Amino acid sequence: MKFETKVIDGKTWIYDERNNRASIDRWGDEERAIEALKTLKDCSDCSDCSDCFDCSDEKKELVIPVIEDIHKKVYDAASADGALDMSDWHKCDTTHCRGGWVTTLAGEAGRKLEQQTSCLFAAMQIYKASGYEISPCRFFDSDEKAMEDMKQLAGQS
Repeated sequence: MKFETKVIDGKTWIYDERNNRASIDRWGDEERAIEALKTLKDCSDCSDCSDCFDCSDEKKELVIPVIEDIHKKVYDAASADGALDMSDWHKCDTTHCRGGWVTTLAGEAGRKLEQQTSCLFAAMQIYKASGYEISPCRFFDSDEKAMEDMKQLAGQS
């Protein structure tokens, strides 16, 4: 299988022969982006997919991970210096928005759920499974408003 690297609007993408693409930003490096593309079966024109969810006859059951003491863990992670940026789900390995932190803290199961659905859906479901039904609006707050809400929920006010 052949892969081609293209830069589009400042983002670096790896394309396969069927025009599926995986972003270096999303996967972290070229090797992991290529590995994600290799998991696709009979797909074309897909973007940042892996493990063939909607593109094949093989449907995988969604696994919703639980984060014990979710409010404290999310607040602790997001309150580190430079760790919260509500403008993007995942800015880098150490900077995420609120929903990005939830899926990241949920480990591999959180990453897979996000890949199969979206960061917003995954974070909402993880919160729910962890005992708290969060409004989707909370994922679009300002940095200050999000931190204030997370701090209050964590009992740090």
